[in-house]
Amino acid sequence: MDKVQTDAIEAAVFRRLLAHLDERKDVQNIDLMNLAGFCRNCLSKWYVAAAEQESFSIEYEAARERVYGMPYAQWKTEFQQEASAEQLAGFVNKSPDK
Repeated sequence: MDKVQTDAIEAAVFRRLLAHLDERKDVQNIDLMNLAGFCRNCLSKWYVAAAEQESFSIEYEAARERVYGMPYAQWKTEFQQEASAEQLAGFVNKSPDK
């Protein structure tokens, strides 16, 4: 497989990941952080960083909108739930974007 094919496959996987997250709005960012060490916000930051590596500039809020499928403020209002005591107790900031 050459780089073009690899890039196309990786892009398709990323689009599928975003579609999956869009289908699972019930999965909160804190759940993702607790289980996987990354969340939708991390993906947004990685999106900005990847754009910068390719000499493109994208605002963080625009990246968030790409990842969330809508403006972050709208997603937060419509889908973000208050974290439970159990979620907060299990939360350890594992974000690899530091």
